[in-house]
Amino acid sequence: MSKRIKNMLSEAVKAKVGEHRDFVVVDNSKLDGVTINNLRLKLLKSNIRMLWVKNSLACKVLGDLGLNGLESCLAGPSTLVYGGPDIVALSKEITKWAKDIEALQIKGGVVEGNLVDANQVVALSKSPSREELLGRVVTLMLSPGATLAGALLGSGGTVVGQIKAIADKEPEAAPAAAS
Repeated sequence: MSKRIKNMLSEAVKAKVGEHRDFVVVDNSKLDGVTINNLRLKLLKSNIRMLWVKNSLACKVLGDLGLNGLESCLAGPSTLVYGGPDIVALSKEITKWAKDIEALQIKGGVVEGNLVDANQVVALSKSPSREELLGRVVTLMLSPGATLAGALLGSGGTVVGQIKAIADKEPEAAPAAAS
């Protein structure tokens, strides 16, 4: 293959990958065509893409993007899986499919430029998603205010109840004093 064609292929792969920097590498060579197509279509609904590319070309393209060290994951039949809202959602989806389809094997991946192995991808799938983490942060930010409001309302409610009890007793005492 000429250098010009290799450069065109490299640019095409870069265009497909786009801005994604988190990848999971899987081996789906033992799957039949129908299963792979169904998997690809179901992943596409979650905006997750699968890219079958020659390992040396993948190493070159990802190296140009600053993602080095994938040579160990890209040994043998490999498929790059990328996309989704975040790497946790991607790893959860791939781990779920790897459990459902025994022939699909997770080989490793790249998370924020760091190489991870298959066990770390599975561990990452068990961590909370971005939305869950944002919800926890918001809850933690709002909890001191909620606690303060509850304390003020609790004490204020007690004081109001005592003042009302005193006010209810005073009108009965006032007419008796006037007579």
